Amino acid sequence: MERHRQMTVFAAVAQSSGLAAASRLLNVSEATVSRALWALEQRLGTQLLERSTRGVRLTETGRLFAEECVRLLRATDEADASANGLHVEPRGLLTLATPVLFGDRMMMPVVLEYLDAWPGIQMSIAYQNAFPDLHEDGVDVAVLIGELPDAHMVARRVGRVRQLICASPAYLLAHGEPREPVALTDHRLIVCSADSWTQPWRFEPEGGVRHLISKPVLRCTSQVAAIDAALQSAGLVSCLSHEVHEHLEEGRLRAVLQTFEVAPLPVHLIYREGLRASARVRSFIDFAVERLRTHSALSA
Repeated sequence: MERHRQMTVFAAVAQSSGLAAASRLLNVSEATVSRALWALEQRLGTQLLERSTRGVRLTETGRLFAEECVRLLRATDEADASANGLHVEPRGLLTLATPVLFGDRMMMPVVLEYLDAWPGIQMSIAYQNAFPDLHEDGVDVAVLIGELPDAHMVARRVGRVRQLICASPAYLLAHGEPREPVALTDHRLIVCSADSWTQPWRFEPEGGVRHLISKPVLRCTSQVAAIDAALQSAGLVSCLSHEVHEHLEEGRLRAVLQTFEVAPLPVHLIYREGLRASARVRSFIDFAVERLRTHSALSA
């Protein structure tokens, strides 16, 4: 019984990224959470969390143990439900919010495979580049590209993507390849005015991040259109690596100025309720995380 309680507390800390958030999630005091974590680390004889004035974060051992805790606790809950004659198969409506191109190229194949696996689920997908308010917008799961704005968000990291400058081989042959960001002033630039990632263009030369305010020859309200224009040799486009993954692999686009790239952006699946999330949310998260983490477009 004590082991189960310690695992429950640790899983809550791991998923909510903090002791205070875990205490609210479990409806216990923060002191109770701290005592349970201390007892767990003493019993296991290893450090699971690194503590600092800014909070806690998982050690590598802690990360692996957290995944096992979640799996075992879920199996226990499902066994209890099965013994009580309750449905353990996910059912109902699941709402997903995702950036447009990530949803189209990365999430849709996962969603279709998930719906085949769980016929009791119906899904609604909101394509939007702005990150939603999960509670106010009624969103169960959301894709976030970038750092977590709130350390208490319940999130699963699935990979990372790079911020690239790309052009077609034909354009580069005709106009030459820029060797440093300042050289872009002599090139034809394409931007998506609806995409915050592309304005201004960011680089990381020695000495810190620099911004280039682009003066485009073509401005589109769709990133798809901007990338299509680059494919037709209209100029250089700023994009995220998953958006052009297949074009790069097949040689239709080439990345330039790679030595000046800023740090890759993490990709997370954010969801509500943590350990109390419904079976449909938990099953979709596990299903999607497993598939997205192995996708080559997210291993930047």
